[in-house]
Amino acid sequence: MGTRTSPLALVQARGVAARLEELAGVRVEVVGIQTAGDRHRGYLGELGGKGAFMREIDRALLAGRVDIAVHCLKDVPGDVPRPEGLVFAAYVERDDTADVMLFPMEGEVQCLADLRPGARVGTSAVRRRAQLGQIRSDLRVEYLRGNVNSRLGRLDSGEGFDAIVLARASLARLGIERAGEVLDIVPAVGAGVLAVDCRRADSHIVELVRLVDHRDTRRCVSAERAMLHGLQGHCNSPIAGHARVERDGQLSLSGMVFARDGSVFVHSHELSPPDKGGDLGAYVASDLLRKGARDLIDGIPH
Repeated sequence: MGTRTSPLALVQARGVAARLEELAGVRVEVVGIQTAGDRHRGYLGELGGKGAFMREIDRALLAGRVDIAVHCLKDVPGDVPRPEGLVFAAYVERDDTADVMLFPMEGEVQCLADLRPGARVGTSAVRRRAQLGQIRSDLRVEYLRGNVNSRLGRLDSGEGFDAIVLARASLARLGIERAGEVLDIVPAVGAGVLAVDCRRADSHIVELVRLVDHRDTRRCVSAERAMLHGLQGHCNSPIAGHARVERDGQLSLSGMVFARDGSVFVHSHELSPPDKGGDLGAYVASDLLRKGARDLIDGIPH
C-alpha cells in the first residue's frame, strides 16, 4: 500500500491496511512515498496544485511497485482526469468533515470572537479563506502549509499566527486532543473521505479493496466530485460542497463558490434519488455556473 510520508498519511494508511487485513485475511505492507507536494515548502500552485501529492504515488502504482494506494479525496484534483488504468475501488466511510480553529496553547484567546481586528489566521485553503472573510472580514488570513504537527508548532511558537484552521478529522486520526472552535462553514469536496486506488486490470485486488467501500459515502462522493468536475475546480478554486444521505433516503448536495475574499458567493442545493449522484452533481454545477460561478473561480471582479 503506497501513501505519502507525512505522519497523518501514514496513520490513515495503516488504519485502512488494518481494516483490509481484518476483512480479507491478508497482510498489507504500508510503503511511504515522498511526493513533490511534500518536498515543496512554497505555494502549491507552483507545482500545478494538489496533484503534486499524487503523481509519484500514481507512477508507483502504474509501475507495479505498489498494489494499492490511499489518498485524502479532498487532495484529488477535479479538473484533470485520473491516469488511465487506475480506479478508486473503495471510499472508506466518511469521517468528520468539520473545520476547527485552534489558538496558541499559551494565550488568553479561546474562540473566534476573542481575536482582535487584524489578527493573523493561517490556512492554505482558499475555501476557508473565503468563508472566514464572510464571518470576520477584519482578520488577516495568510497562507500556511505543512503537516499538522508543524502547523501546530508554528502556532504555539509565537511566530506571529494568532490562530490556524485545521480539519478536525486530522486531529482525531493523529490522536491530538486540543480545544478549539468548530467553524460553521461548508467543507471541501471529499472532506473526511479516504479513497483507495488500484489498477483496474487487477480484478482480484479490486474485489479485495471493495470490502472497505462504504455505499453511502460513495454516493455522496459521486455527487460532490461530479459537481467539482462540472465546475473544473482545482486546488486554488474557492469551491465548497457537501453531500449527504437524508433520513428519507434521498441524496442532498449543497454547493458554494466564493469570491476569494468571501464578499460575493453563489449557492445551490438540490435533492435526488440516492443512485443518481452523478446527475445531481452535474445539475448543481450547472446551476452554480448559471449564477456566475465561472467568474468567481477565475477571479474576475464583480
